[in-house]
Amino acid sequence: MSPQPLFVAASASYAANCALGASVALGLVDTRRIRWVHHALYIATCALAATAAASALLPGAGRDARIRAALALLPAAVPLTLVPRVSARTRAHPLVALTAAPFFAAALVLSRR
Repeated sequence: MSPQPLFVAASASYAANCALGASVALGLVDTRRIRWVHHALYIATCALAATAAASALLPGAGRDARIRAALALLPAAVPLTLVPRVSARTRAHPLVALTAAPFFAAALVLSRR
């Protein structure tokens, strides 16, 4: 049984954004001239997470799995809403961002048909 594609896409976008943020924080990547990439990944993550959660409203095969996954993903909206309001120059920024990880992981697991 494979996971629902929207939950895979949302989780992959979140993971890519976390990886980019960690790489910048560790000095492995310099994004001073292309900060928009991190911001674009954040917007994509939010849009994909919202679309994945909204997919629970659609009829069709795998709806029960989508509902369970959407309910697991909904709490991720809190850290995703808060993270842009926390300065990226503080330790709080990655900590707030990482609080969404368990919700994305749970949604991915629960999205299996």
